[in-house]
Amino acid sequence: MRKENSDFKTSFLSEAGSFMQNKDYFAYTELDDLACWVVVKGLDSDQEVNSAELVVKGILEKFMEKPSMSRWQIKKYIKNAQELLEAQSLRVRLKASIVLVVSDYTKMVFAVVGNSRLYHFRNGRLFYKSSDQSLAQELAIEMDTSIDISQHDERSNLLNYLGKPNSFQPFISKKIKLTDGDVLLLCTSGVWEEVSDIEMGDALEGLKDPEQYTNLLEEVLLSRQKKVVNNYTIASIFANKVYQENNKKNMKYFKMIMIALILILIIGGSAFFYKAKQVKKMTEITAEMFEHEKTGNLYFQDGNYEGALLEYSEGRNAAKKVKNPVHRNLLAKKLRITQLILNGDQEAEKGKFSEAMEKYENAKKEGKLINNFGEEEVEQKIVNMEAIVQIVEAVKDGDFRFDAEDYNGALASYQKARKKALAISFSGEAEIKGKIEEAEAKVAELKKEQKELKAEGLEKNGDQSYARQDFMKAIENYTLAQEIYQETDLLAKVLGLERKIMNANDKLNPIPQRQVAETADDTAVPPLDDEESTYDDTQLEGK
Repeated sequence: MRKENSDFKTSFLSEAGSFMQNKDYFAYTELDDLACWVVVKGLDSDQEVNSAELVVKGILEKFMEKPSMSRWQIKKYIKNAQELLEAQSLRVRLKASIVLVVSDYTKMVFAVVGNSRLYHFRNGRLFYKSSDQSLAQELAIEMDTSIDISQHDERSNLLNYLGKPNSFQPFISKKIKLTDGDVLLLCTSGVWEEVSDIEMGDALEGLKDPEQYTNLLEEVLLSRQKKVVNNYTIASIFANKVYQENNKKNMKYFKMIMIALILILIIGGSAFFYKAKQVKKMTEITAEMFEHEKTGNLYFQDGNYEGALLEYSEGRNAAKKVKNPVHRNLLAKKLRITQLILNGDQEAEKGKFSEAMEKYENAKKEGKLINNFGEEEVEQKIVNMEAIVQIVEAVKDGDFRFDAEDYNGALASYQKARKKALAISFSGEAEIKGKIEEAEAKVAELKKEQKELKAEGLEKNGDQSYARQDFMKAIENYTLAQEIYQETDLLAKVLGLERKIMNANDKLNPIPQRQVAETADDTAVPPLDDEESTYDDTQLEGK
């Protein structure tokens, strides 16, 4: 009935941009009394499961089972989608950013998790815009500045998103009354990063059709001519006519409100007890706030910036709950400085040293605002940058020499790089150590080959001395070669030379003829080989 007596038009488009896969998804359903529109951006890298599609279908399925505009029920829709993501997170953690609108064609309620957005236009002007759940948005609120979040470095650093482990807190609005001619725009970050609020409002001028509006916004987006265009989704809803509720229904609501007020008065006696319980709870949260800050400071001093980031974030959330603006601002600034240091470390590991230095300098600058917080740590980071550059150059030199089979030169360069890496606790030290081990193995292999060549040369010299009947010199060369073969574990070569040494000794110290005759009948020792027999038939006959 409500749908029949109202006029809501919807148009959308969703494109992959420069990418092969579109991780965005949009769908909606319009029932007789309620409608639901959902836009989701997938934030994970899973190529098999489309997290955005999973979330949208999960929400709409529960909505159609039990349609409702209550904030409690909408939270249940979103919680169901969270459970679906957790169940399907088999290869990677599935994550998503979501914005949804539920309307009874007279009023609306919207929900946001992450940085997908709702824009509400009235009379061609921006009437309301949802807030992101990102670090950039928090910094803008804490510092009370009108910074352009669409270009801020931390715009994608989400403090809350669907799929977040442990807990997540969706923002769910109160009921907002709609009027004839209102326009709702739901979009993902791929749109609002490129199209400004003013351009969205200007594009509405003279338009009465949502399809024309979405197409015009896409033209504005693509006119930027960026080399990389992210996934983008635009869904526009034109509320040309909203449903008008009659007075009887309003009277019904008035009676319900009066009954509710009476019930409140009846149970008002429990208010004092509730207040006391709230005071106790606020005291506990305040204690948690200070504990999180203390733990974060310890992590920061130990260089565990990720742990510090988490503690400062928890502490700031506690400060919000107890409405402590001083600590809320303080912890927000510590959070910002810690994130800048982490970003600098990441840039340094990628070899982007100028970008890393910029992050560190910004952290140092912001630390001065709160009693030089982190000054010592940041100064050390800046000093270490020079050493890191030297480490990278030494590793590059080592790689070049290794590829050129100059293994000794490569080993020297790697050892130089590792020494500097250990001095500053460089995270890439383990990788450099692996390169050293690889170069050492090549050097050892090269030395072994050189020893084998030397031993083969000595053996060859021994053979030549043997042929000249210089048996003493032959034994000397054979013995030296045998020692080298023993060092390189070539046992077959060792045994072969042992036989050659025995033959040379026999030549050097021959057995007397009479002794040969006396022992011939008892023992016949065959020659080791034809070439190395001690006597031949001619020699025996001559004697």
